Amino acid sequence: MIRVEHLRKEFSKSVVPITDLNCEIHEGDVVSIIGPSGTGKSTFLNLLNRLEEPTSGKIWFNGEDTTAPGYDLKRLRREMGMVFQNFNLFSHQTLVENVMLGPVRLLGKGRQEMYEQAMDLLQRVGLYSHALKYPSECSGGQQQRAAIARAMAMNPKVLLFDEPTSALDPSMVSEVLSVIRNLAGSGVTMLVVTHEMTFAREVSNRIFYLDEGIVYEEGSPSDIFERPARKKTRLFVHNIRCLDWHSPDGTMDYPGLRGEMERFAYRCVLSQRLMNLLNILLEETTTLLSQAAAPAAEAHIHVEVPERKGEAQVEIRWKGKPANILEEADEYSSSLIHHVCPNVVYEESGEWNCIRGSVRDAR
Repeated sequence: MIRVEHLRKEFSKSVVPITDLNCEIHEGDVVSIIGPSGTGKSTFLNLLNRLEEPTSGKIWFNGEDTTAPGYDLKRLRREMGMVFQNFNLFSHQTLVENVMLGPVRLLGKGRQEMYEQAMDLLQRVGLYSHALKYPSECSGGQQQRAAIARAMAMNPKVLLFDEPTSALDPSMVSEVLSVIRNLAGSGVTMLVVTHEMTFAREVSNRIFYLDEGIVYEEGSPSDIFERPARKKTRLFVHNIRCLDWHSPDGTMDYPGLRGEMERFAYRCVLSQRLMNLLNILLEETTTLLSQAAAPAAEAHIHVEVPERKGEAQVEIRWKGKPANILEEADEYSSSLIHHVCPNVVYEESGEWNCIRGSVRDAR
């Protein structure tokens, strides 16, 4: 369906996000595009939809070279719909009018016919009762779902999603991902730039990991997330599931740590219960550390989420005189820590102290 050959995009001599990208996308594929920030993921989608002009290379869509002079870009964009990060709805039109606009203006459909289809699409994304609202009257999640309905209204052969949840509050992410999951199950060909790794693993049949301006590694979700073949992919997958927090002077900025913890939990799609348990453990232990008789000279906190769901491994290390803060804790703090982390242990090695254990969502 789509074939990309030696694609390159230069914004300047020093800014070249795509260097030599080659890939094929087949009809019915659901491809998640992942990778570090700044590695050309959004640029790749913009090139496919010709919102950006390639510096060189070829993009074939249904056997036609879309980079050839005279190619009908309006037809391409009718057949290759795009959902952007920031919704891009028309603020002066209701949701149903936003969904109707493209087919009426570009496909020549009648307004009554398209109104009925638009209402069906809004019902499909859970917005039937919000059809007459304006975007400003809707949440970010509702606006993004309306944007998906708008893209579907053109009956495209391919849907491109450019980080569709990045502009949303965490509480709104699940509703948008649920809609995309349902689309994926309907057989629509989709390419999704995403930082939602659990979503990518569950929904996609293929993963593209972009780095160095190319598809650095591709494969099935299990190939990429369980047995990546290349070094940068392995490092990326490892870092997704790890949080490292460092205090060079041993001070415990718990509010700052909690903010990092919430972003980490959002990235890994941890359950609310598991995140709460982690926050309890970190709050209790960092409080004990800040109150310890032997102050820490330096501290490190490492949280890692293994592939199996519902568990997080925690290690807290600090430099200083041997001091088992678990023994120094009062009865309430001690019982709370052992309840949240039953296998917690203290170890001492040279100038470093360490407590480690696992937190599990046992429901």
